[in-house]
Amino acid sequence: MWLPVLGLIIGVILGLMTDIKVPDEYSNYLSIAVLAALDTLFGGIRAQLQNIYDEKVFVSGFFFNILLAASLAFLGVHLGVDLYLAAVFAFGVRLFQNIAVIRRIIIAKWSQNREKTEKNDI
Repeated sequence: MWLPVLGLIIGVILGLMTDIKVPDEYSNYLSIAVLAALDTLFGGIRAQLQNIYDEKVFVSGFFFNILLAASLAFLGVHLGVDLYLAAVFAFGVRLFQNIAVIRRIIIAKWSQNREKTEKNDI
């Protein structure tokens, strides 16, 4: 679980330290790639908390999500339709769902630990 978080931290630090500008025509692709990466990252964290994490699923999901989203954006550009919005919506919904599940798991574990501590104090 620490590897995705470490990669995210390194990526943010490198992004802040460099002065790379993304051309406007690629902004749709970049936004989808970032959403796909965040969706996969939080999906991995959720799977780890649920004890069902699998590296193969994580890595394949990461690349598949990015390729699918970029393909939708590419197809949409050539058709003259904003298909990237479908990917933004889908990844946005999944991102919020994963965060909600992570929050519930953490709160449940925190409550269980608190109850154990209170029982031991008695």
